[in-house]
Amino acid sequence: MIRSARFIAIGLIALSMAACQQGGEKQSLGTLLGAVGGALAGSQVGKGKGQLVAVAAGTLLGAFLGSEVGKSLDRADRLAIEQTTQRTLETVPSGDAVSWRNPDSGNSGTVKPQPSYQNASGDFCREYEQTITVGGKTETAYGTACRQPDGSWKIVNG
Repeated sequence: MIRSARFIAIGLIALSMAACQQGGEKQSLGTLLGAVGGALAGSQVGKGKGQLVAVAAGTLLGAFLGSEVGKSLDRADRLAIEQTTQRTLETVPSGDAVSWRNPDSGNSGTVKPQPSYQNASGDFCREYEQTITVGGKTETAYGTACRQPDGSWKIVNG
C-alpha cells in the first residue's frame, strides 16, 4: 500500500509540473485539483490492485478534465463559483440549482445542494453537485462542504 501511495504522489507531482509548463496558473490549479478529485473518486472503487488501478485512472482523467476547465477559468470565474457555492449551501433548499455567469468570459455554472447531515465529528455538512461550462463544454463534479465555527462552509472534498 505504501508503494501505491508513492506511485500516486509521484503521478500527481508529475502532472502538476507538466501543467505548469503547458499553460499557467489556472491550468495548473485545474490539473492539480482535478487529479486529486479523480484520485479520491477512484479510491472509493474496488479493493487491492483493482482499487489502485481505479485511483490511477481517476487521477489521470481528473487531471485532464481539470486542466481543460482550468485553462479557461479566470479570477472572476473562481470568485463567482466561490460566492455562489457559499450562498447556495447556506440558503438554498436541497435539489434547487443556483446559477452563476461571468459576462466577461462567458463562463457559467450551477451549484445544486443536497440535504444537510451531521457527520461523525458532529459537523453539519452538505453534499452538492457543481457544473461548469467553458467554451460550450460542461463538466460536472460532486463535493462535500461542512459548516465551520464562523458559519462559513468549507469544502472538504470536491
